[in-house]
Amino acid sequence: MTTAFDPIVLGGTRLVNRLVMAPMTRSRAHGPGAEPTALMAAYYAQRAAAGLIVTEGIQPSPVGQGYPDTPGLHTAGQVRAWRTVTDAVHREGGAVFAQLMHTGRIGHPSLLPDGLVPVGPSAVPAEGRVFTHEGPKDFVTPKELSETEIRQTVADFADAARNAVEAGFDGVELHGANGYLIHQFLAPNTNHRTDAWGGTTEGRIRFAVEVVTAVAEAIGGDRVGLRISPGNQFNDITEEAPDEVYLALLDRLAGLDLAYLHLMEGPNRDLTPRLRKNWPGTFVLNPFTYPDTTGPDALGLIEDGSADMVAYGALFLANPDLPRRLASGGPFNDPDKATFYGGDHHGYTDYPTLTA
Repeated sequence: MTTAFDPIVLGGTRLVNRLVMAPMTRSRAHGPGAEPTALMAAYYAQRAAAGLIVTEGIQPSPVGQGYPDTPGLHTAGQVRAWRTVTDAVHREGGAVFAQLMHTGRIGHPSLLPDGLVPVGPSAVPAEGRVFTHEGPKDFVTPKELSETEIRQTVADFADAARNAVEAGFDGVELHGANGYLIHQFLAPNTNHRTDAWGGTTEGRIRFAVEVVTAVAEAIGGDRVGLRISPGNQFNDITEEAPDEVYLALLDRLAGLDLAYLHLMEGPNRDLTPRLRKNWPGTFVLNPFTYPDTTGPDALGLIEDGSADMVAYGALFLANPDLPRRLASGGPFNDPDKATFYGGDHHGYTDYPTLTA
């Protein structure tokens, strides 16, 4: 029987276990360069016992930034700074993928360089507010991307993936979930286009397919993962019947020999086994456990064949040595009761304190 603590080969990289540290957006790239810091390198190195770390969301271009102080991978300075992070993880024996996240309509002009505004497949604003340095602000109506701009955005993803490899990452994960740009093209309430990039199922999946294909051609499919969240309503997304779109998407991507598919499961779990069956490669599952934190019970998803790897989020944040704790049955720091400094674990009684 396969367990979470057995090794697995992901693309060309041998991972020491099947536990994934899920991507968790931070806001710690302080300064005008949107570059990672030494504190971020220490944060990820602490968690290198994961079979695979997937970083916080990293914008592939300036207009892809939707939150304050999130890092990029589109300048030489950012590439150099990320190298300190990947070197730190590799020194500890870990593997790390960069999550490329273009937030699309989620954001605000005050977060972007002068003259830029959030963009999307259609000029449909999201309900809600985003935090900025001046406080919360309402989402604005995004600029509808022209076909030329769509193709440039695809190229931006590919360029950022090349930068990730140059920065020492073992691969990249494309964020196609949680209501960000790739997801916005997939969802009917955010994609009102009637051209080849919308309308039909084939049109709605086209942007995702072209981004994944371009990135796979740039760095090799075995270095590319894709994260999806069918039916997830986060960031004002509505997908009442997502099955057809996502099964079509997987069918189009199956021949690219990607490193993995990462499913962020929603409350409708009926689609999960169908996606698992239809995906020919490694299947990473971030199981739906709301309102509880994903816990030790999720290890059984590997043992029963529901997934090849299992992703943990908040529990990894609160327990940097989570694989050891899972193997021994605990104890676990409670994410809801932990005290954090700068978004990092801080002040736990049984783990060394990291100071800024």
